[in-house]
Amino acid sequence: MAATVIDGTQVAADVVETVKRETAKLVKDTGVVPGIAVVIVGEDPASQVYVRSKGKRAEECGFKSVTHRLDASTAEADLLALIAELNADPSIHGILVQLPLPKQIDEGKVIQEIAPEKDVDGFHFINVGKLGTGELETAYVPCTPAGSMVLIRRTLGKSDLSGLNAVVVGRSNIVGKPMANLLLAANATVTIAHSRTRDLPALARTADILVAAVGRPEMIKADWIKPGACVIDVGINRIDAPELGEGKTRLVGDVAYGECAAVAGSITPVPRGVGPMTIAMLMANTLTGACRAAGVEPPAY
Repeated sequence: MAATVIDGTQVAADVVETVKRETAKLVKDTGVVPGIAVVIVGEDPASQVYVRSKGKRAEECGFKSVTHRLDASTAEADLLALIAELNADPSIHGILVQLPLPKQIDEGKVIQEIAPEKDVDGFHFINVGKLGTGELETAYVPCTPAGSMVLIRRTLGKSDLSGLNAVVVGRSNIVGKPMANLLLAANATVTIAHSRTRDLPALARTADILVAAVGRPEMIKADWIKPGACVIDVGINRIDAPELGEGKTRLVGDVAYGECAAVAGSITPVPRGVGPMTIAMLMANTLTGACRAAGVEPPAY
C-alpha cells in the first residue's frame, strides 16, 4: 500500500489560520499588535524572495511587518546598532536577520545580539539551551524543526511518542539537533545519525519516525525505510532535469520519494512538505512573542 502523503501546504495553511484568528483576538483583547522585523543585508536573490514571502505572510496575519534592507557593504557595527534599536522597540516581538550575511559580518555574533525573547529563529544560545533542557514553554524553537514536529504529531494523531524509535539523519544546529530535542521531549527514543555513522541504512530501518536533514539529493533509499514508518524529508536540493528540457532543473529531497513512498506509512513530498511549514511557524513564533509580552497564553498548533 502506498504511503499517506503528508500535505505540508495544507497544514501550514491551517497554522496560519490559527495565527490570524488568535492575532485578531489578541489585538481586540489587549491592543497588542504582533510585530516582526526582518533584516536583509545585500542582494542575494534567494534571500530577497524569501524576505518578500515572509513580509507578505506577516501582513496577511495582521502583524506589523518591517523590513530593513541594508547594503552589502554595511559594517558589522551598523548592523549591531540596528539590532539594538529593534531589541528596544516594544512594538517589535520578533527579529529575524536573513542569512547568509556578507563576509565582513560575523553571523554568530549578530545572532547572539538579538534579544532572546525576540529571537523567533530560535538560534540564540539561551533558546538553544532551553530547548536542550526541555524548557519548551519559554523557548523559541527553530521554525523548520518546529514545523516538522507539527506534521509528525498530526500525522500520528498524538503528542506523546512513547515507545517509538526516531532516527534523525543530520546533526546541524538549525535542524538535526533541535529536531532530536523535540522528539526527546515528546518521549520518543532518539538516535542522531550523520555521515560518520556506521551502517546508516541498518540504523535508519529501526526508525518508526525517520527525519532526513542531510542536504544530499535522494540519499535515503527504499531499503533504508522500516515498513509503515513516518518519513519527514527536510532536504531541498536542486538537481539537473534533462527530461524536462535542456538546462532545466527540479527540486528533490534527501529521500528518494518514489521508491520510499512504496514502503513508508506516511511521507512528506518535496516540494509542498516541510517547506511551507517554516514560514508558518515563523508567524506562530512571532505571535507567541506578542502573547508573552501581553501576558497571554499563546496558542498551540
